[in-house]
Amino acid sequence: MGILSRFKDIMASNMNALLDKAEDPEKMIDDYMRQLNSDMGKVKAETASVLSDERRAKRVLDECSAEIRKLLNYAEKAVESGDEENALKFLERKAIQVEKLNQLQVAYDTAYANALSMKQMQEKIVLDMGHLEGRRLHLKGKIAATKAQQKNTSSASVLDAMEEKINLAYDEAVALAELRAEPKDDLDDLIAQLEKSTNTNPEDELSAMKDQIKNKE
Repeated sequence: MGILSRFKDIMASNMNALLDKAEDPEKMIDDYMRQLNSDMGKVKAETASVLSDERRAKRVLDECSAEIRKLLNYAEKAVESGDEENALKFLERKAIQVEKLNQLQVAYDTAYANALSMKQMQEKIVLDMGHLEGRRLHLKGKIAATKAQQKNTSSASVLDAMEEKINLAYDEAVALAELRAEPKDDLDDLIAQLEKSTNTNPEDELSAMKDQIKNKE
């Protein structure tokens, strides 16, 4: 029977349902695709033989039907001519052909069913291959999107880390600069002012005093 023995399995297969339950859909798609290609090769290889069997069975069936019609015609003419003996012989031969016709009809029905099954299997395999290819493309798209998202997330994490490191370095530099700066001492400023007043020129000081007296008048 060849590939015809797998007719029920092929026609009952549901690729989408099986893939939905798969732990590794990508691997399963590849496995199913190889199986479908193998099945398609067998279908194509055996279809010619099955169709040939159907045509041969149909031809033999038609020839038998034609022989029955011919014998019936001969019997009718024999009766019309009054030759009942030959008419009976024609009818007996016709009965044999009718029995043969029944057997040939069964053979043809089987051959026709096989040919139809081959056609249905081929259509189903083509359909399944189309579904698998669609799922493969969809899966590859999801994988690519996931990788891109992971890459973007990784890049963002790197940038965040770099920014944090730069901010930390800046804060450390500012703190270090503040520590290195000399603290301002108010007492030192006061002493400097006093020293400046003490070292004032006497003539300048006298002039300043005169100005103060004039201002008071």
